[in-house]
Amino acid sequence: MLAHALASQVKLDVVETDYRGHAMAVARAAARDGLDLVVAHGGDGTVNEVVNGLLADTGGAPGRFDSVPMLGVVPGGSANVFARALGLPRDPVEATHRLLHAIEDRSSRQVGLGLADDRWFTFNAGMGWDADVVAGVDRRRGKRTGPSLYLRTAVACYLRPPLGRPRLTVRLPGAEPAEVLTAFVSNTDPWSYLGARPVHLNTECSFDTGLGLFALRGLGLPSVLRHVRQALRVRGRHRGRHLLRHDDLPIIGIVAEEPVNFQVDGDLVGQRTRVEFRSVPRALTVAV
Repeated sequence: MLAHALASQVKLDVVETDYRGHAMAVARAAARDGLDLVVAHGGDGTVNEVVNGLLADTGGAPGRFDSVPMLGVVPGGSANVFARALGLPRDPVEATHRLLHAIEDRSSRQVGLGLADDRWFTFNAGMGWDADVVAGVDRRRGKRTGPSLYLRTAVACYLRPPLGRPRLTVRLPGAEPAEVLTAFVSNTDPWSYLGARPVHLNTECSFDTGLGLFALRGLGLPSVLRHVRQALRVRGRHRGRHLLRHDDLPIIGIVAEEPVNFQVDGDLVGQRTRVEFRSVPRALTVAV
């Protein structure tokens, strides 16, 4: 039904993905073939693959994004953080109607993205506890993902960190290095969703600003519970003596004393000992 609706306005090719990385390969081929629009129908993992495919040949260099196809998003996952941050409907039928109107009206916006070494991310990335949670959920692939699975996995990873709690050193422009235990990097706000409830870490962060950093020097239970409560408030203003938080950063460097899990947009990339995060303004045009 969605394909039929889109095919009424555009010349459409539909590709069903069969394996991890397939959407990235298809999007890269579409960019090389000079297509005008690539629509990702799926969850945040699918969208992330499509974005990485579209931008694969740009090298992250400014001024090379005008030739990249426009992105359209029709949500089809459990969280759909990127689509919701853009203000798109969660219902795929409604989102398709919005996309058709955007195509007809030539309505679009440019969004800034994050680049973690060679991997683009649309809304968040992290090293430490959150990446441990993503790794734990990934091991349960096949089970229906949802808030309850993420909550159970978050508690399990907090009580028994699968890789221990190696220290991370955060390096920011013009600042002394700081040691933390977990680090969250945001490209927009909310950072994620707990069902229908938004999770706020860097409320000043948006697709039009630099990156946000939320890192904790300690993971004691009182401190963690305080920040969980603050994250679930409407505006999510965080305060705490173990907190390291910044907004609108152009670059963030994180070095681990031993390999730690590393995730982008809720997908496990693997383990890293160092990652450089860069903000890339106006990296992608999205149909809205």
